[in-house]
Formats: sequence, structure tokens, C-alpha cells
Amino acid sequence: MKLNKIRVGDLDIRGKRIFTRVDFNVPLAKTGSISDDTRIVASLPTIKYMAGKGGRIVLTSHLGRPDGKKVPEMSLKPVSERLAGLLGKPVAFTDDCISADAKKATRGLKDGEVLLLENLRFYKEEEKNDEKFSASLAEHGELYVNDAFGTAHRAHASTVGVTRFMKQSAAGFLMEKEITNLGRLLENPERPFAGIIGGAKVSDKVKMIRNLLGRLDMLIIGGAMMFTFLKANGKTIGKSFFEEKSLDVALEIMKEAKKAGTDLIMPSDCVVSESLEKAVNARAVSCEAIPDNVYGVDIGPASREEFSKRLGLAKTIFWNGPLGIFEIPEFSEGTLSTAKALGKLGERGVMTVVGGGDSASAISKAGVKDKVTHVSTGGGASLEFLEGNELPGVAALTDRSV
Repeated sequence: MKLNKIRVGDLDIRGKRIFTRVDFNVPLAKTGSISDDTRIVASLPTIKYMAGKGGRIVLTSHLGRPDGKKVPEMSLKPVSERLAGLLGKPVAFTDDCISADAKKATRGLKDGEVLLLENLRFYKEEEKNDEKFSASLAEHGELYVNDAFGTAHRAHASTVGVTRFMKQSAAGFLMEKEITNLGRLLENPERPFAGIIGGAKVSDKVKMIRNLLGRLDMLIIGGAMMFTFLKANGKTIGKSFFEEKSLDVALEIMKEAKKAGTDLIMPSDCVVSESLEKAVNARAVSCEAIPDNVYGVDIGPASREEFSKRLGLAKTIFWNGPLGIFEIPEFSEGTLSTAKALGKLGERGVMTVVGGGDSASAISKAGVKDKVTHVSTGGGASLEFLEGNELPGVAALTDRSV
């Protein structure tokens, strides 16, 4: 899928202030240090390009959920320091995003310099897409670049509202990369095309699954949602989590998959435990005979082997959602084995696209991040995109004339 919006490379940016929306919503440790800088690193190509072209870069982002209040623990100050280290040059920082001092700092930038504004969500007007707040943000720049795919599904002041006050609004390199790679899944994937969908709730993924049916040659189901499908099929699932409201939906998806020609693949075995917090009498059992007193916590070894074999036939693979309780080591093998399988296939030239925070985390933990084709930086945004929805933050950008 081609992005029909102007890109950062189309802009004449030398000597101009570029108000740039990035997604620096990174996890912070209790000490205030950044525990994962993946999202910062992802926007470096855009930032470096603009600085190299003599642009005056004004970066803006949110962090956490301060609910319109100034929360010191959610300051972007640590991010500015990490960014400076990654760029190898100073990054100025302002303790507000719309104050007179912040705007003075913006106007004082020189060619190639970078400044990061304080957390946008310290103001409730950001999420409300308030027009006055949007206009105030727009005073920071002459041009606008959105490189925050992770927030592109939100119509906020910094993603949509601010574009009304800019002559040109362009996509950054990361935004373009996300749209291109995810778009290939919807428009012209090389076949066979396999999907792996995990996570807890069928209801969270049903729109995406339905939009992919017919496009997918095979759909592998894992995670807690597998137990909703099993129960809908009349299987006993012990004390495993399932969605009562999604039982009929699961049956409908199975019928729709058959009609669409998508092979729906369910686990044949699963790992069970008498506790969800730790492994207590954990063992693999057939999905046909799950005992009443246990919880399903992961896909089993036979399923891991079968899934790996099936994936080995694919030319395009999309993965969203863990296949077990990934955060507990004893229940993470199904997710990690899938990550490793995708890494090996990626090395062989298979297009492998990963979306969702836990899946992305598994790719990193398995040490195969550099072996897959693309790891999306936006869980919610990638879901909505693959549901077939237009993302507000993309729609608001300036149309490409050619």
C-alpha cells in the first residue's frame, strides 16, 4: 500500500521550524530511567534527516496517562537525555509544551538543533483535540511532521488538530514504513499468507480477524482466546479464562473462515497449571481432555511443533498477541518458540510482520528483532489499520498531488 500523503523528504525544511509528533511513550523504571528505548530509536532516522537538512526540530510526545495534570514522574526529561545520547548531540528541553518560555525556546533554535517539549498530556485539551490548544501548539512550527504511528489512531490536538494551522503536514520515515509494511498484508501479500493471533480476548481482535479472513490462507489461534473457541466447540476447558459474550462470535468466525477459504488452526494441546501466578503441577494435556481443576496457560509442545511446521510453508506471516501468559517465564515457551520460528523464517526471506506490545517484546526477548521484516511500534494503531479503518493521524496529513 502506497501512502498517498506527502513525506518528510518532500519538504523544504532548511532554516524552518518543524513541529514533529513522535511517540516517546516509553516504559520508565521506578528509578526514572528508561527501560526500553525502542520507540525513541525508531524515530531517529526522521530526526537525523531533518537535522542534517538544516531543519530546526521541535519534538513533541505524550508519556503515560497523567490525565491532564502535571505529574513529575511522567516528565519527558529522561527521554531528552536518552535522545541526546543516541543522537550524539545536545537536545534542549522545556518544562512545558505551550508556555511563553517554551515558544521562546522554539524561536531561538538554530539550523540542525533539536528541542523536546514537555508531556502533551499534562493538558487535558490534548486528548480532546481542543482547537485553541492545537493553535497554540502550531505556533512552535512552520511545518508539521507526524512520525508517531502509535498514536495515529487517535484524533488528538497534536495528531489532527495542529494540522489545520500548518501549510504542509507530512509523514515521517517511521510512519511511512509502518503504513507500507502493514499495507502489504492487506493489499498484495505473497502467498501462502499465515496469521497468528493470540492474546486474551476474542472481542479485542474480532474486527481484525474478520477483515483478514479470505486474505489469509491459514489462521493460527493461541493465547487465552483459544479457550473461548474450544468452549464454543463444546470442549471442557477447566478453569481457563474465556469470554462468555464471544462464544457465538467464535462459532461465527469458524464458519466465516471455512467459507472464506482460510484454514483455521487450533492448538491440539496446552500447558495447564493449578495456579495462574506460578507453575503448580504444570503439564501438557490434550485440548480434548483439560481437567476441571486447572487453568490453561500456554500452548503445548505438540502445538508448538505443528505451528512451526505450518509456518514453514508461508511466504508472509503476521503475528499479533502472545500465545500464553508470556510475563510468567514458565508459561512463555509457546510465545518465545513462535518468536524464534519467525526469526528463522525472516532470515530465509519470508516477510514477517509483528504487531502488539507483547509480541514485540517476545521478539526482542528471543533475540530475533533484527531478523524479522517489521515490528510495529503501534499496538492499537496496527489493530485499527488491519481492521480496515482510516487512521485520523494519517488522514489529516497533506495529500500527495502525484
